[in-house]
Amino acid sequence: MTDIFPDNMTKYSETPLFTQDTVPAALLQDHQTKKGVWGRIVVQSGTLIYRRQGHPPQEVSPDHAATIFPEDLHSVEPRGTVAFRVEFYRADTKGRDL
Repeated sequence: MTDIFPDNMTKYSETPLFTQDTVPAALLQDHQTKKGVWGRIVVQSGTLIYRRQGHPPQEVSPDHAATIFPEDLHSVEPRGTVAFRVEFYRADTKGRDL
């Protein structure tokens, strides 16, 4: 699967860099983002397995980021030595009436 991402998203936060030793236990189990929040898993080195309910596992590497869809249950699994972060995005509402 490719890194699918809407055009109107603005990054508003990101996690620290995690490794296979520092990844929070919550990320290793099913969890989800809030409504309207998209994420992108960005691997700096190594490989990570990204699991989404109802979809085949996806290998995430420095050359292949992964999209986290809003409210989509997912988890990650380090494959050996890995360094990664998660970026969080929401729709850019500048210039639009709310």
